[in-house]
Amino acid sequence: MPGFERNRAAVMNEANSVFEVSPQTFQADVIDRSKQLPVLLLFWAAQVGPSAQTRDILVRLAGQFQGKVVIGLVDVARDQTLAQHLRIQGLPSIRVVRDGQLVDQIDGPQPEAVLRDLLDQLTQSPADMLREQLDVLLERGDYDTALTMLQQAISEEPTNHAFRVELADVLVIRDQLDDARTVLAGIPEDTDGRDRPATRLTIAEEAAGMEDADRLAARVDAEPDDLEARYQLAVVLAHARQYEGALEQAMAILRQDRTFRDDLGRLTMIRIFSLLGKGSELATAYRRRMFNFMH
Repeated sequence: MPGFERNRAAVMNEANSVFEVSPQTFQADVIDRSKQLPVLLLFWAAQVGPSAQTRDILVRLAGQFQGKVVIGLVDVARDQTLAQHLRIQGLPSIRVVRDGQLVDQIDGPQPEAVLRDLLDQLTQSPADMLREQLDVLLERGDYDTALTMLQQAISEEPTNHAFRVELADVLVIRDQLDDARTVLAGIPEDTDGRDRPATRLTIAEEAAGMEDADRLAARVDAEPDDLEARYQLAVVLAHARQYEGALEQAMAILRQDRTFRDDLGRLTMIRIFSLLGKGSELATAYRRRMFNFMH
């Protein structure tokens, strides 16, 4: 039964991700293990209600992260050696160990949302963390810093194609199209996320031969049934990263005529979804609107 199998898998993940820690096992289970993946240590005691609640939340969440982080439980009521060594002042207390080093700590009870966010951060890949930093820089228009950061990341991990994907994407955004083509040519076709800069590049190439957004918007206002003008406006807006406006134009084409240029409205929306990337709330909202209209 599918539901049973999912629950069984979750229980197995949880069992593998949560373990008891003692002074005797600390070196092997925490220090050594942290060199492969982050270890979250929870200092708790059954007699301290908030710490027991934190334990229950973390044990429940552990199975959802598919072994990307492990949780070590230190029962202070049984042995206070580790608590004294790490200068634990109260319960619950959380310590994060990565690469054999203490890298973070949280003291006191925390809501589930905070604990989940902590686990999310610990399980992010280097590419995910870099993507978050890039989003901030691109929002500010600080392309030079973004490119410097990417080039440094690539020099440190030259075989990590995820970094090259981001480099190609920033180069297109900066209109360095020839450089972007060169970087894309060196990224295997099946690399996760490669379609984003590749799609952005084709959109940039199309937009280069079109009128500016103001003129295209004027054409659409004057003649709402001019689907070619709507398409060009969608492309130009997408190139300018005005994604919601671009999706509105593509959605209008979809509603007015699905046969226009072989369902170009729907296909344009899919291309813009690719630019927005995984986890985009805007893409999710418009994907739902597209699905509801089509069905």
